[in-house]
Amino acid sequence: MPLNLQIIRASEFIRLGAKGRVDVKESREILSEIARACRKRGVNRALLDVRAVHIGPKPVFSLQDLVRLVRTFHELGFRKEHRLAVLYSADPHHRARLFAFLSNLHGWQVRAFHEFEEAIVWLWETEAGEKIQPRERVEEVPVKMRHRAAPIWQPSRN
Repeated sequence: MPLNLQIIRASEFIRLGAKGRVDVKESREILSEIARACRKRGVNRALLDVRAVHIGPKPVFSLQDLVRLVRTFHELGFRKEHRLAVLYSADPHHRARLFAFLSNLHGWQVRAFHEFEEAIVWLWETEAGEKIQPRERVEEVPVKMRHRAAPIWQPSRN
């Protein structure tokens, strides 16, 4: 079964207000539109990439903002079989992990990840923890690694 995944970048839904702070209401509405489109297309796995969000001394989203975002996903039809991975580069205020925790309290499959690869592997797994099998068998090809970097191209010495 192929993986049907939607990657949602922060720049696609986060909007700033007049003072340069995140406009939570506008950002939530745009995220709602993206989530609706995913649901209509039958996408049940999404990666919310917030690595580009600038983290300042204060959290971008308050606890109430996170609760509203969790409610937004529920209102849009987020179900227990759906998976949402939140990818962050830094989470000093624990907002990505708190969003995942609050969502998990509702029984939803949401996890926060620092590594892209880990997020993709988790999204690829089925409920039983088994990876979704590709339709075709793929032959393994061993790759030899060099210990030191070699130049890819060298000019001829003629």
